[in-house]
Amino acid sequence: MSDEADLRRDAPAFHRNVAPIRALLLEWLDGRRGDVLEIGAGTGQHAVAFAAALPDLRWWPTDPGAAQLDSIEAWRAHGGGANLEAPFILDASVPDWGIEKRGLAAELSAIVSLNVIHISPWRVSEGLFAGAGRYLAAGGLLILYGPFCRDGVHTAPSNAAFDADLRRRDPDWGIRDIADLERLAAGHGLELRRIEPMPANNFTLVFGREREG
Repeated sequence: MSDEADLRRDAPAFHRNVAPIRALLLEWLDGRRGDVLEIGAGTGQHAVAFAAALPDLRWWPTDPGAAQLDSIEAWRAHGGGANLEAPFILDASVPDWGIEKRGLAAELSAIVSLNVIHISPWRVSEGLFAGAGRYLAAGGLLILYGPFCRDGVHTAPSNAAFDADLRRRDPDWGIRDIADLERLAAGHGLELRRIEPMPANNFTLVFGREREG
């Protein structure tokens, strides 16, 4: 195994959730062209799988931590296609993501973020929706995956326990309520178009930016 391959990290959750998430992304993104920005790409395994499934889109993996970039780049070198771009650091909570300097299109086809907003401060959620409102093309999509509350209620006892553990680890973390995210979306010209139940008491939320005209 090469030194580069040694940098590949393996996330057990990837093996459990990649198939259902990929199927949903194909439903919503197949046939589209342009750029997709992944916020919080983690190990990089999802980026490789999704870019391969959607060859007409350019997939741009990002993460706020430099430590993750080595794994993302190693997975890209090991099995990434021509449409999987090099990873870069991006903090979704800042007002200006500066993505134009990286060579991305002025308007994104989609932004995808998996298992991020419950393990980050609320300002990251705010920045994510603000960025979607700023960077998505008309009709573009913001797709979120993870555990969520519905109207202030956890959808499973295991999620309630997970939420309590997250808040013990960091008071700024926690499972977010879909209604709160809808309010954020409305403030940036997006609407919730689908709540898709996923395995292990997770959901995929699909938000769409309003089309012009």
